[in-house]
Amino acid sequence: MDFNAIFAVAVFLIVIALVMSEKVHRSLVAIGGAAVLLLAHVMTLDQAVAHVDFNTIGVLFGMMLFVAVVKQSGMFGYLAIKTAHIAKGDPWHIMIMYVLLTAVLSAFLDNVTTVLLIGPMTLTICKLLKVNPIPFFMVEIMASNIGGTATLIGDPPNIMIGSAAGYTFLDFIIVDAPIVCVILAVVLVVFYFLYGRGLHVPDEDRNRVLELDPKEQIEDMRLLKISVVMLVCVVIGFMCHGALGIESSVVALTAAAVIMLISRVDVPQALLHVEWTTLTFFCGLFIIVGGMVETGTIDMLANALMDFTGDDVLFTMIILLVASAVISSVLDNIPFVATMIPILLAMEGAGMDVTPLWWATSLGACLGGNGTLIGASCNVVISDIAAKNGNPISFVKYMKVGFPLMLLTVLIAGIYLYIVFQPV
Repeated sequence: MDFNAIFAVAVFLIVIALVMSEKVHRSLVAIGGAAVLLLAHVMTLDQAVAHVDFNTIGVLFGMMLFVAVVKQSGMFGYLAIKTAHIAKGDPWHIMIMYVLLTAVLSAFLDNVTTVLLIGPMTLTICKLLKVNPIPFFMVEIMASNIGGTATLIGDPPNIMIGSAAGYTFLDFIIVDAPIVCVILAVVLVVFYFLYGRGLHVPDEDRNRVLELDPKEQIEDMRLLKISVVMLVCVVIGFMCHGALGIESSVVALTAAAVIMLISRVDVPQALLHVEWTTLTFFCGLFIIVGGMVETGTIDMLANALMDFTGDDVLFTMIILLVASAVISSVLDNIPFVATMIPILLAMEGAGMDVTPLWWATSLGACLGGNGTLIGASCNVVISDIAAKNGNPISFVKYMKVGFPLMLLTVLIAGIYLYIVFQPV
């Protein structure tokens, strides 16, 4: 490794350590780390900007604006009370419903869009029942990443893998979706023992919620109707954006622009609800990871992995699954998958059956996002929502639950892949 590579790794490790310590705001840490790399000439400004995933930033920004407008209709309050009624006011049953809803939506929508929709509902119902929303947020983070693993469009790595390997929407449903259902059930069981048994509310609080009329939560019926129609359009747009030849960010930004235009909301007020700290953090993090890409560090790690595993496909599959998960828990999974794609294509060209490796990369990169609070975009978004509403989720507190659970889900995925792809 040359000096620039060592320097880029050192900056990355210092940034991660500072984010974990929570002594300095993570947005400042990310921007500061990016600035240090630029000042040290590890990369040029043009190279740094090229590593910012503007599609992800566009989805974040567009859906934050979209949700800010939808929120004014009272939709989230209505859904929160309606859900509570269906679950008869039982917090554990409500948690199960939110987890299933989060997972299903994440399979067909962008993860960030899903948590932006579920987050306000969670806060509303937890305030009404006077329960701690943090366990809800933590399991919703995991449900979002797990659900997004099930389909071609659920998570960006799957879109990239599907494009490179020629896999269809149906291929992901056949291979990834079955184990995703098993993993989600296991996570729910774990959360029941962690939090579910302690989720109790006094009868008076439960009855007070059950007495509320969901329709009374609606603040603007016209805007609500517009929001429902627009939500359907957004779902269709996210499902079809590949076939239409447009990026997912175009869907999000178009939805935000249209709903602000036809609803006649106060645009400056809507912009105040954008999580600018989240956008700033991701821009800085993309540049920091880009520093390691530019210096060849990520290529070196990927090649070393392949040299270590040799030509044993099943061994390579398991190592790649675990490595993808662990690396994706602290690095953004998009540049990692982008690095792995040409390597897998080269191995395929050399005559190796890389089919199991594609699926190992998919499951590992997507499930690995549950390992830490910065492992995936939706993790950061939910933690910012929680912090802004007085319920901060610390990096260490999340990692104590998230990382072991992530390893458990990867173990289950590894057993599944071994059974599916073991030679007869």
